[in-house]
Amino acid sequence: MKPIRNSAKAIIIREGKILLTKNEDQFGIFYLFPGGGQEFGEQLNDALSRECMEEIGAEIIVDDLVYVREYIGGNHEFAEWDSDIHQVEFYFMCRLKNTDHQQLDNGTTPDSYQVGVEWVEIETLDQIRVYPQRLGNILKNRLKSGTYLGDTN
Repeated sequence: MKPIRNSAKAIIIREGKILLTKNEDQFGIFYLFPGGGQEFGEQLNDALSRECMEEIGAEIIVDDLVYVREYIGGNHEFAEWDSDIHQVEFYFMCRLKNTDHQQLDNGTTPDSYQVGVEWVEIETLDQIRVYPQRLGNILKNRLKSGTYLGDTN
């Protein structure tokens, strides 16, 4: 049995757009919030800063923790290959440290399925494959939601 994994994720919003990593799998293009796994002895905010350099090539300022999501792979559409994954994701509001970045690109160590970085109109989050979809809906519809989203995809 694998241990539960912590992951830190960034919500970076500017001018009605949200910064997401663009990824591709056998089903096509999908989007993820930048961020990734916490290493032993690393604080979540430090993990998030490191992961953003790796994925989007930008320094960030980590602000407030706003959502916590669990992903228990065996309960979702990718159970066939994710059944042994249990991840707790911590979503922080963040800002780019250098606001002159108009065009961002893959960082120093993008994920294997990452093909780019994209500013996506928040109003279109229901028209693309974004994970977690529930968080995309919350942001698009400006829904009031508690911090804990539970096991959702």
